[in-house]
Amino acid sequence: MYLNNIVEAIGNTPLVRLNSVAKGIPGTILAKVEYFNPGNSVKDRMALRMIEDAEKAGILKPGGTIIEGTSGNTGMGLALAAITKGYKCIFVMSDKQSKEKQDILRAVGAEVVVCPVDVEPEDPRSYYSVARRLNQETPNSFYPNQYDNLSNTAAHYETTGPELWRQTEGKITHFAAGVGTGGTICGISKYLKEQNPEVFALGLDTYGSVFKKYKETGIFDKNEIYPYKTEGIGEDILPKNVDFDMIDLFLKVGDKEAALMTRRLAKEEGLFVGWSCGSAVHGALEYAKENLKEEDTMVVLLPDHGTRYLGKIYNDEWMQAQGWLD
Repeated sequence: MYLNNIVEAIGNTPLVRLNSVAKGIPGTILAKVEYFNPGNSVKDRMALRMIEDAEKAGILKPGGTIIEGTSGNTGMGLALAAITKGYKCIFVMSDKQSKEKQDILRAVGAEVVVCPVDVEPEDPRSYYSVARRLNQETPNSFYPNQYDNLSNTAAHYETTGPELWRQTEGKITHFAAGVGTGGTICGISKYLKEQNPEVFALGLDTYGSVFKKYKETGIFDKNEIYPYKTEGIGEDILPKNVDFDMIDLFLKVGDKEAALMTRRLAKEEGLFVGWSCGSAVHGALEYAKENLKEEDTMVVLLPDHGTRYLGKIYNDEWMQAQGWLD
């Protein structure tokens, strides 16, 4: 048996028990390890779905160019799908993203445009604005807009959610994931809650992001927005893929705690994962300590691979420069 192309390898990623980092915490803590996707991240799922839906709608035509603002992983998923389908790619990133992410995207044939991170989303220099402008200027181009494109949520409702239900034999009681575009947690949560309305969805946010306060108060507070280092979670906008009804609680995790837990996952569990994976696990375990019972099963989604962060959290000198290593 063989696959006809690399995107046929997307999905059906393993569920792995966390042992060392979850020691002494009640219940069963499992990790959904999404770096087993061919682009090494959970974003492969929704990238393919966004392209397929655009093709069906006649928005993306043969020989077209895909233009997207990305923190790296969505770009990789789009690039792999584009290679198999014959499209060109231009990806717009903020300058806070790791150099590894930029280099990986160029390696798979994409053009990469880097924009400043410390500007308002509406600023013409922001990566949101630049992606939209390039889309308007480029003939036969498609701007997926992963933040507001509901194919993002649909991909997880139709693939990741059913996988988790099947892999846990319906025993999952809690689901935890970082929240960026919102498609992953909301698509999965929607599916799981339809199977069992008691399933609890925990969203992990970061300091400098608007999600937690908005969920609790309904207020979009610009004072909550300030620079942070963790990549891939938190936002200074409210994406349409974030359905706050599908997320029961938000917890915030700091940059340092996330980075240290990421390194622990590599050293103690053999899970060489990305930075926001540490955010998800740290926050999930903090919640589990106080709230899980022995009979509960919590799944934490680990979105990507450690190769994206070799120059940052896996680099001792960089970590020491942040004051995060003794």
